[in-house]
Amino acid sequence: MPAPQVLATLQALVEGEKVTQIIEGGRRFTLMLRLPETARSVEGLGRLLIETPSGAIPLSRIASIEEADGPNQISRDDGKRRIVLSANANGRPLSEVVADIRAAVAETKLPEGNFITLGGQFQAQEEASRLVGLLSIVSLTLMAVVLYSRYKSALLAALIMANIPLALVGAVLGLWLSGQPLSVAALIGFITLAGISVRNGILKVSHYINLMRLEGEAFGQPMIVRGSLERLAPVLMTALVTAFALAPLLFEAERPGTEVLHPVAVVIFSGLISSTLLDTFLTPALFWLFGRKPAERLLQEQDAQAL
Repeated sequence: MPAPQVLATLQALVEGEKVTQIIEGGRRFTLMLRLPETARSVEGLGRLLIETPSGAIPLSRIASIEEADGPNQISRDDGKRRIVLSANANGRPLSEVVADIRAAVAETKLPEGNFITLGGQFQAQEEASRLVGLLSIVSLTLMAVVLYSRYKSALLAALIMANIPLALVGAVLGLWLSGQPLSVAALIGFITLAGISVRNGILKVSHYINLMRLEGEAFGQPMIVRGSLERLAPVLMTALVTAFALAPLLFEAERPGTEVLHPVAVVIFSGLISSTLLDTFLTPALFWLFGRKPAERLLQEQDAQAL
């Protein structure tokens, strides 16, 4: 008896073969033909009689029967066998788990023709992180271009964009204190925070220039102190309103629907604290140290255009 025929017969007897369907009223039952439970053991299969041209013989005479673990299903990709090992990260950032797996895989020597590939949620996260990183570079570049076109000075544009690292200090500290990993949601929060912090810088620098141009204030400490105090209330109101809006996401992270936006809230909230505090003192100091020449040159150009 050919081996494929023996295998097909055993598969039908062990797994069962559909014979017919019984209809009883409105119910349908499938009639399966297969060996009883006792006959499907290793010993029972060994005693199973197989028809051959020479007569019926026990299966143990022509086959070695043993019980072992194996894949329930053999999957193939591009004609190659594939075995999937799945795992969920719990209690640790997914990026750290993947880094440990990659380190272990790098030290593992596989037989020829075998290889390991990693996929899953982290792969989509890495692709999204690269996309968000690219978009953040584009956003920063556009910010610099817009600021330069407005103030006609790379120095003033850099002075305003110096608020971004001031905000990132608090954002990174907030992520560390809350135990949040650097996720895609956190990166989106960084981009949003950068826009808010740059706007605060624009409010102050533009007001300094308006005081010099419209009210005749001379460049000096009195003008900078006046401008800073007059813009303190708008900056604080922006920070407070944003903080109150983020409070439900910040303090109720365990509620359904808030776990995704919680890192965004942590980044923006903590970044606003550091940005507001540091911007209050550092932006006026930087404008006092480096802003005289570009501000006076901008005023001269505006006066020339007005004439």
